[in-house]
Amino acid sequence: MRPTNISWQRLRDSQLFWPLLALALIMLFNVFFTPGFYNVEIKDGHLSGFLIDILNRGSILMLLALGMTMVIATGGVDLSVGAVVAISAATATVLINPALAKQLISSEELIKDVTYTPLWLCILTALLAATLCGLWNGFLVSRGKIEPMVATLVLMVAGRGIAQLISNGQIITVYYSPYFFIGNGYLLGLPFPLFIVAFIYFLTWLLARRTAFGMFVESVGINARSSFLSGISAKNIKLIVYTISGFCAGIAGIIYSSNVKSADANNAGLNLELDAILAVVIGGTLMTGGRFSLLASLIGALVIQSTTTTMYALGVPAMAASTIKALVVLIVILLYSDQTKVVLGRLFERERAGT
Repeated sequence: MRPTNISWQRLRDSQLFWPLLALALIMLFNVFFTPGFYNVEIKDGHLSGFLIDILNRGSILMLLALGMTMVIATGGVDLSVGAVVAISAATATVLINPALAKQLISSEELIKDVTYTPLWLCILTALLAATLCGLWNGFLVSRGKIEPMVATLVLMVAGRGIAQLISNGQIITVYYSPYFFIGNGYLLGLPFPLFIVAFIYFLTWLLARRTAFGMFVESVGINARSSFLSGISAKNIKLIVYTISGFCAGIAGIIYSSNVKSADANNAGLNLELDAILAVVIGGTLMTGGRFSLLASLIGALVIQSTTTTMYALGVPAMAASTIKALVVLIVILLYSDQTKVVLGRLFERERAGT
């Protein structure tokens, strides 16, 4: 009896348990109510199906969740990631063809499969712009002593204006096929954005779990004053995590614009900051900071994307889908409550006592 209780306790306390349970419930729902949800076939040399769509479409949210996880672990929040996605997308696409944002050009010129700036420079400049945005947020929070919600709200509002300035208020459409590969390409039969997510996850995992940085982040989130007395510079830790969040949003912006082959300053990354925060919360990281799990946040992002894909597969209108997604998230959050955990623990113990 006792070893079983200890195992249940360990399982319940694992940060991966609840997001995996939420994902399993959504997948179970699709077994009964979504025909063909688990069908995976090969089309044009790559895997295709709802499951592949979840992984592909969820890549942007997973990238944002990685950066947001460490920000929230310090007790902060980054509301500007959606706007930074727009800035990154606008920067990359404008550099591919600067004339698009300056003048009306002929359709023949518009659809040319060329870039007027080397692709590596387009990507590097977009990432630099996004990273500087993250650095700016980190500076306001760590040095300016501004509340994270207020500090990042500034860029959340101003960021789309910056993106419009970059794109001259136009929707930039690009036709450069090598750029499309970033968001639409396939490698080994799988969407290429998945490999980008895996690479960024590996880098952040190395930083968080193979160096003392992750411990410093959790320490700052649990008690910044004690961390300071222990010799940990909370200012620098916060500056770094916001910079990482901006960098992740920059990569997400490149994938987004590559996937839709355009950059719309008003709609690129719209409301993604809220989904990213929800993904982190579903992953079990407290909004007050402290212990975090990058993998659990990725699963949280998949929970949100699975819900969205399920709604679209069932033909639910987009407006109603948002409401249903909010209800699903609410149910998941309730699963995390201490009251639910106590009730489940009692049910489990009663079941064991009955046997």
